[in-house]
Amino acid sequence: MINSIDTTKTIIQLLVNGETHDAVIRSADTLLHTLREQLGLTGAKKACENGDCGACTVLVNGEPMHSCLSLSVEAVNEPIITIEGLLDSPVQKAFIEKWAIQCGYCTSGVIVNAHALIEKHPDAEDETIEEWLQSNLCRCTGYQEIKEAVKAALLEKKNLPSTG
Repeated sequence: MINSIDTTKTIIQLLVNGETHDAVIRSADTLLHTLREQLGLTGAKKACENGDCGACTVLVNGEPMHSCLSLSVEAVNEPIITIEGLLDSPVQKAFIEKWAIQCGYCTSGVIVNAHALIEKHPDAEDETIEEWLQSNLCRCTGYQEIKEAVKAALLEKKNLPSTG
């Protein structure tokens, strides 16, 4: 839903982590800005702000997006998942167990991206994992622990009983 306040600001509703939130935005506000400044969801990190690093990755309608490149208004009526919505998820637990965290700045974006990878490619092999991880830069690791965490989460998903 979109309601104009005046010629410079608009009230929108965003569905984030299963909850509806109102936000007052300018038409040029990025989703990253709105999540952090309007909704207080600071897991998506403000880093390069040009789509190169992936620290701001969120899921919009199940697709990984660099929220620094997405306008808030484009996400109206689309389900958004941030790292806060993946609390205690299998992929987050795998990252902790495999020590796939160094300084942690990139971690939220990598976990969100890895979650999407696991959902879309539950049988992903090394090549697919490496391809997906290319959208997230980490300056602290050689990515080995991150790959091991993704593989552990994939294995866990395969071993979970079906709920369908």
